[in-house]
Amino acid sequence: MDVSVEIVGEGSREVAVADDATYADLVSAVDLSPHEVSVLVDGRPVPEDQPVEADRVKVLRLIKGG
Repeated sequence: MDVSVEIVGEGSREVAVADDATYADLVSAVDLSPHEVSVLVDGRPVPEDQPVEADRVKVLRLIKGG
């Protein structure tokens, strides 16, 4: 399955993932950790263990620090 991944503020990439891939697998495919991002489908966050069902997603890096 081909998915268009927009990393907010960094651009978009086309990523090929297995048909049974999860959103965590998708995030790993763009060299990020599921613990440092939120994946949005149609503007709503999705669980990292949910199977990929969308062909376009946004990845939002979470800000840490203090």
